[in-house]
Amino acid sequence: MKRLLAVFIARNKEFLRDRAALGWNLLFPVFIVAGFAFAFSGEPAPLYKVGVSGVMPANGFYTTPHVQFIAVDDLAAAVTKVERHRLDLLVDVSGRRYWVNDESPRGQLLERVLLGSDGGLGKEVVSGRVIRYVDWLIPGVLGMNIMFSALYGVGFVIVRYRKNGVLKRLKATPLSAIEFLAAQIASRLWLIVAVTVVVFFGTHLFVDFAMYGDYLTLFVAFAMGTICMISMGLVIAARIASEELAEGLLNLISWPMMFLSGVWFSLEGTHPLVQQLAQVFPLTHMIEAARAVMLDGATLAAIAPQLGALLAMTAGFLAIGAWLFRWE
Repeated sequence: MKRLLAVFIARNKEFLRDRAALGWNLLFPVFIVAGFAFAFSGEPAPLYKVGVSGVMPANGFYTTPHVQFIAVDDLAAAVTKVERHRLDLLVDVSGRRYWVNDESPRGQLLERVLLGSDGGLGKEVVSGRVIRYVDWLIPGVLGMNIMFSALYGVGFVIVRYRKNGVLKRLKATPLSAIEFLAAQIASRLWLIVAVTVVVFFGTHLFVDFAMYGDYLTLFVAFAMGTICMISMGLVIAARIASEELAEGLLNLISWPMMFLSGVWFSLEGTHPLVQQLAQVFPLTHMIEAARAVMLDGATLAAIAPQLGALLAMTAGFLAIGAWLFRWE
């Protein structure tokens, strides 16, 4: 018991003397609570979603409460969203017609409200498989798993290497820093991709989630996101020698990304500043690209903006990580 007590006291002193880790453990819960309070402040989210093509009138059906009216530029893409139950109704104001999915209870209810306030519209009926919550959730869960595997699998491990003197020994070998970092990226990349492929097809057998796009395009989206996450982990691990501080910084990065990148819920009903902040995170662009491929059948050209953002972030993280990296 004396040895156990001595180790217990020594570990407590080590933690309390590490001001960075102590401050993180005290402030992180406050940041989480404040962030959620800010993100979901304001009016409740609308109950229905209606796409509107053309100039939206300011009266009649378009003033219906609890309905979110979304301006539509691409009519064909909006029709696809009605088929997939992602829009409850679609109205073409100039063409005097509307689209509704006869299998959507929300769409049928909104159709009655529309015809009661604005008659004479031509009806276009579409049908399609309903996008369940699990279909919408799968890209986010895969992206979150990639994020944790990349950040902790690279950032935390390299910090432990530095703390245990492994990097100091490697410095005495002919191995260069660039070779070491490249090996870390390649090793973690193929492991994460392999695990993601197994999880994807394994869950597909049991859940049978929606997949309207090309598998190769989806692979590119996840691979680009993985490389970006690994590069971000290298920035954290570039100089830090404290595992507690590394864990705190990794939590500081990963938890906001998990909640603000659309993993569990859509950001459409959150504060506009939260939606803008989400664009800073690479996880947001990876999930958006993956969801566009799986749910909308997007091509490489369609997800080019997300891939471009991931590529730019990767280049920035690699440059910063290589510049900051130290063996000791």
